[in-house]
Amino acid sequence: MDTIPHPARKPENSLANPWIVDPADAGGAAEENFKPLTREEARQWRSSQPALSLRWLLVWQALSAVVLAVLAEWLTSDPVVVKSVLYGAAAVVLPSALMAWGVTSSAMARQVSGEAKASLVNFFVWEGIKLVLVLVLMGLAPVVMDAVNWLALVAGLVVVLKVFGWVLYVQTKRRR
Repeated sequence: MDTIPHPARKPENSLANPWIVDPADAGGAAEENFKPLTREEARQWRSSQPALSLRWLLVWQALSAVVLAVLAEWLTSDPVVVKSVLYGAAAVVLPSALMAWGVTSSAMARQVSGEAKASLVNFFVWEGIKLVLVLVLMGLAPVVMDAVNWLALVAGLVVVLKVFGWVLYVQTKRRR
């Protein structure tokens, strides 16, 4: 009969479950090895990290929307599909542009620059505004457009959202 190991005991094969920690082994070794960076080391680390541009992200999102709309026109020749794709993309790009402005250039951003906690609050405020605006734009789609192809609208929205990850990946790989 197989026995079930006690969670507090270290298994014979330490790689069996890396989440089980023996309290005797957790004697603060991580805290002892921690060394804060000096001002110069922190500056060097910051300079080695890629600076990400919100403008380029918005440009790539808009370009992907145009490419997707051209592809939709070529595949379907249906203006409703093309308009839906563009509307779905706009429901992401426009709120993202507003958030980029709010986080970097608004009066609130200028007031909180240099203060970490206030800058984080500023980010979350603008992220909330962006989320609400996206939901409002999606809800207004049937009102604003005569006919809506929801599959095309969601495709435009998803493709433009996924461009964020792609641009982030490309920018970090290119600058290293």
